[in-house]
Amino acid sequence: QVQLVESGGGSVQTGGSLRLSCTTSGYTYSTYCMGWFRQAPGKEREGVAVIDSDGSTSYASSAKGRFTISQDNAKNTLYLQMNNLKPEDTAMYYCVADLIFACRVFTSRADDPLVAGHFGYWGQGTQVTVSS
Repeated sequence: QVQLVESGGGSVQTGGSLRLSCTTSGYTYSTYCMGWFRQAPGKEREGVAVIDSDGSTSYASSAKGRFTISQDNAKNTLYLQMNNLKPEDTAMYYCVADLIFACRVFTSRADDPLVAGHFGYWGQGTQVTVSS
């Protein structure tokens, strides 16, 4: 079965950086969409960024200019480089995956929390805490 395992979370101060990693296994489709969502306490899940099997990327408004999503196919690993972190970035970050259509939906509605429903595979999450 598909397994997504996140790592790299931690605690940083405002303005700091973190790189999240997601190791994937069991995903056999040649075309796919993978990405990152996050959820802060008391808030809805929200999209952060996605990348598809062609390497096309899309970002939510909150991530543009500060976060970069990338992948290393040889290592079956997805990354999220987060720079200039702010306290409002504090959340549990989840790695997600599904068919490439999910990326098309995200690109058209990146800031819509309901986009989360288009992703069927989720990791267990990694906590990011940004202090002021």
